[in-house]
Amino acid sequence: MSNIVEIQEWFLSQCDEDWEHSYGIKIETLDNPGWRIEIDLSETLLENAVFEPVQLDYESDNNWLTCFVEDNKFKCACGPTMLDKGFELFLKWSKGI
Repeated sequence: MSNIVEIQEWFLSQCDEDWEHSYGIKIETLDNPGWRIEIDLSETLLENAVFEPVQLDYESDNNWLTCFVEDNKFKCACGPTMLDKGFELFLKWSKGI
């Protein structure tokens, strides 16, 4: 199963006619270039889970990535070729909880 399909399923599993009105997932582009992912963890099983920050190839132009949890949100910023890897790291963590 692809990571995008799994992210869609994770999102749908959080939707309870309330959560989706206040929380969700944001995907934006960065100007360096790259991507930003922000996934609200409020009122999910991940809300108080520990996530060890990840930083990969931060000196690379295209293949860099950093992920961490801050303000009750999973946050990932990454190079233009690493969006799928950001989703992969979130999904791996979410399955371990």
